[in-house]
Formats: sequence, structure tokens, C-alpha cells
Amino acid sequence: MSPATGKYVPLLPEKKQGEKRASVHGAVFNVSTSIIGAGIMSIPATLKVLGVIPALVLIMIIAWLVDISVEFLLRYTQSGESTTYAGVMREVFGRVGSVSVQICVIITNLGCLIIYLIIIGDVLSGNFHDGSMHLGVLHEWFGIHWWNSRAFALLFVVILVMLPLVLIRRVESLRFSSAISVLLAVVFVGICSVMAIHALIEGKTKTPRLLPHLDNKTSFLNLFTAVPVIVTAFTFHFNVHPISSELAKPSDMISAVKISLLLCAGIYFTTGIFGYLLFGESIVADILVNFDLSSDTAIGALLNDTVRLSYAFHLMLAFPLLNFSLRANIDELLFPKKPLLEKDSIRFVSLTLVLLVFAYLAAIAIPNIWYFFQFMGSTSAVCLAFIFPGAIVLRDVHSISTTRDKIAATVMIILAVTTSTIALSTNIYILVRNK
Repeated sequence: MSPATGKYVPLLPEKKQGEKRASVHGAVFNVSTSIIGAGIMSIPATLKVLGVIPALVLIMIIAWLVDISVEFLLRYTQSGESTTYAGVMREVFGRVGSVSVQICVIITNLGCLIIYLIIIGDVLSGNFHDGSMHLGVLHEWFGIHWWNSRAFALLFVVILVMLPLVLIRRVESLRFSSAISVLLAVVFVGICSVMAIHALIEGKTKTPRLLPHLDNKTSFLNLFTAVPVIVTAFTFHFNVHPISSELAKPSDMISAVKISLLLCAGIYFTTGIFGYLLFGESIVADILVNFDLSSDTAIGALLNDTVRLSYAFHLMLAFPLLNFSLRANIDELLFPKKPLLEKDSIRFVSLTLVLLVFAYLAAIAIPNIWYFFQFMGSTSAVCLAFIFPGAIVLRDVHSISTTRDKIAATVMIILAVTTSTIALSTNIYILVRNK
């Protein structure tokens, strides 16, 4: 049977009788790694735009809505015959629905993979921002040479670290790298917290704004541009089905999602507030760039490098999870009548290499992550996270939606469409005005 029908999970072999199922804690690690990607780097910048209190409220609201939308997806998956996101949308909206999901997953995941590589390149080889050069770790350690330029540093990372991981064919096999990835994210937050508290004790912290600074119409509209960034930071719906399919029962996935969302919301806000305390209004879209040479002591410099490298390694280990669902959806879209990708080694390796090379070349050519986040959060990510799950509930082909479900779905869609439209319009207006 064709994978495009949603009857099977792409890349996953069928479970044999008595085969060991994935654990809930393994699912928590995989879900958390899917969520905590590059989005955390721009959370402090959203606090600069929104202020501390609105940012905290927005993070909590979006996490809550994501929990609801994932529950919608899982419930309709259990009520139908499909076991993929695209398959569920096919059951509800036909071929148009499945193709829409696949295109959004491709845009979102490919964009995130490119962002991952951009950030890793920033850490290793620096970045040029607002007329000033921020040195990378390799430049600080060894000086500027051809072999530690962005192009060569990323090439080494892609070949030596990412290629072996993206060739793994089962999600559950990534649980150990995901566990290390989450640990590295916690290390990153922990060190940021220690640095911020130390700066606070010494009176060197910046005073964060609790509320946004509004002085004109444009400033008010700018508030909406932060929403897509946080939406993108919480979007992991493309991995819901691959991860849940390896668990013993659906309730395990619901538990794993709730735990992961609480963990990630805490990590996001902690990173945002401590990053804001450290750098104040000088925060750039990728906060790791702010950690270059920001300390006059050897210990401070060591902590700065540890912060940057820990998160760069986190992204390296998170890369294969997004690549997993990206590869599966592209294969479903381009080769709907072919055998499972997991069983066709030539197609599997070829598609993996093409995606890796494309992401690498795009990361070399594109320097800024903020506009990537805003575009994805206003288009593909918001569709995957809120609009599609809400539409599934409202269409209700299995007659299982309650009145409460339909009200929640309607509110979710209205909020998503309104904020995304305003954010896109504001960005277009700002770009046109600055020309």
C-alpha cells in the first residue's frame, strides 16, 4: 500500500509481534528535542520586543494551545485508519489536505535545518551584525584562517557529525542522542542562569522592560512579529506520529507531550529572562552571537565558549529528528507509489544526501535567522500547529468533536490567522519602508 494513504508511518518498519515498544521517557526526550531547536535562540529577542510579562503570558498561551492541538491530532488519528499527519488530513480533506501538510512540513523543517546550520556557523566562525564583527569560537582560539571559515567549519560538522545521524532509519534509535541534546540545552540554560545571577549580584545586569515600549503605530504592530517566532519555537507536530507510533498506547504520547511542553516552556522563559538581564537592548536575533568576548576574565571567557558550544552541539543532535520527518514527507509527496523509503536504500541515501547538501549551501548563503522564524511562524508553522488541527476538528468526519472542541478549534484558527496576517503585513511594511 502507498505511504501517501497514511496507512503506514514513513521510514518506520512494521512492528513485529512482541517487539519492544519505545518508552515514555524516550518519547519525552524526542519530543523535547523536536521542540527545543533553534527557536530558543530568538526567545530573548522576543522579550525585548514584548517586555517580560507579555512574553511570559504568550509562551504559556501558545504552549497550552499546542497541547490542545496535539490532543486533537492524536484523537482523530485513533478514530481513523491513518497513522501519519498527512494521512489524517487526507481522510478529512482528501488529496488537497495531505499535500498541504506535506508542503508545510517541508517548508518548516527545511527552514529549521537551515537555521540550525546558520547558528552552528555563527558559533564556530562568527557573524557580521550591524556593522560589527562577532568572532566565532574557532576564530577566538586559533585566529582567522581559511580552514575555520564558515564554509569549511560547517562542512566538517555536516560530514563528521550530522551525516552518520541522519542515516539512522528509526526515531527510537535517536533517543540517546536526543537525551544528550536535551541535557546540553539544560547546560546552556544553567550556565546562562549562573552568569546572569553573578552579573545581578555585581550590579552589571541590564534592567528588563516588564511591558513593551510603544511610541507609534509601527511599534504596536511590531508586537505581533514576535508571535510567529514563539509559534515556530513550539511547533513539533510533524514528529507527533513518528514518535507516538512507537509507543505502547496513545495516552503515553499525551503524557510525554505535556511533560515536554512544561519542560520547554520553562527553558524558554528562563533563557529569555536571563539573556535579557545579561544583554538588555543589545540582544540580537541569535543570542549566541552576544556571547563573543563579553567577559574580561578567563573564567568568563570559558563560560561564554561553553554556552555557545553546548548549544551548537545540541543543535547538531537535534538536526536528525527534523530531517527524519522532512525526508519522509518529501518521499511521500514525490514517490507516493514507491515501496517504503526504509526498504529502499538507494532512494533513502540519495534523498538524505540531497537534503543535507541543500541545507548546507543555504546556510552558507543566508546569514540571518530572525526573518526565517517570522516567515515560517506566520505561514507553514502556524498551519501545522493550529490551523490544520483546528480544521480537522471543525470538519469532524468521525463525529467525535464536542461543542467545547469546536469552540477551542474556532478560537485557535481565528487567533492564528489574525496574528499571522498582522505579522506578515508588518514585516512587509517595514521592509518596504526601509528601502
